[in-house]
Amino acid sequence: MHEASLEFTFARSGGPGGQNVNKVESKAQMRVALHDIGGLDTAGRARLARIAQANLIGATADDPASIESPSASLLIVAQEHRSQRQNRDECLERLHALVLAAATPPKRRRKTKPTRGSKERRLEGKRIQGEKKQRRGGGE
Repeated sequence: MHEASLEFTFARSGGPGGQNVNKVESKAQMRVALHDIGGLDTAGRARLARIAQANLIGATADDPASIESPSASLLIVAQEHRSQRQNRDECLERLHALVLAAATPPKRRRKTKPTRGSKERRLEGKRIQGEKKQRRGGGE
């Protein structure tokens, strides 16, 4: 991914912070087009869209055609820090984490059967529990 494909805008942050909040534009908003994100195939882009669904603009995670459109992009906002540079770096870290999470395909689940020992242990536990209840006798 190129630095040129990242579009940063800055605004005034909300929350407490005294005069700093009223004077400094420290909140960072980063927009990047999905098709500009390198290292991901079509399935990876779909996973990224699903993971970052709340940050998706111009597309829906359910529609593969909209993800591949040039207008589909991610918007990442950071305003935790007091400095513009730290918030910018935070945006980049979040994007990096999202891309890493989307790059690894999920493991396929293999069906397994319970072992003979686990079946026997389960039935033995049920038998013991039943005997315990039988011994109580009730109030009849």
